[in-house]
Amino acid sequence: MTSDIKTLLVQGFGSLDAWKKDFVKTGKSLSGGSGWVILSYLKEQNILMHQIASDHSDSLATGTPLLVLDMYEHSYHMDYGAKAANYIDAFIDNINWRVVIERFTAA
Repeated sequence: MTSDIKTLLVQGFGSLDAWKKDFVKTGKSLSGGSGWVILSYLKEQNILMHQIASDHSDSLATGTPLLVLDMYEHSYHMDYGAKAANYIDAFIDNINWRVVIERFTAA
């Protein structure tokens, strides 16, 4: 993880652990529902924020998605059944930070 994105995560969420807890909590808020959890970068404000998008809508006009967690049932039900929390944990454990950083750098 580059120092730039790490700095923004700490500034926005208090610590890397707090970022992770907030992202997971946001995902769990959609368990049994539908939508995406998005870590977006707002370049003009130089901040990172989480948002929930549902029904193929609800995006930030100037936000660049860096990390997206699909919480529609089709994304986890075959492997995890009703255990969406286990799917979220597996997602977090398998984040490819290189790709996230590439998106951040390109923004």
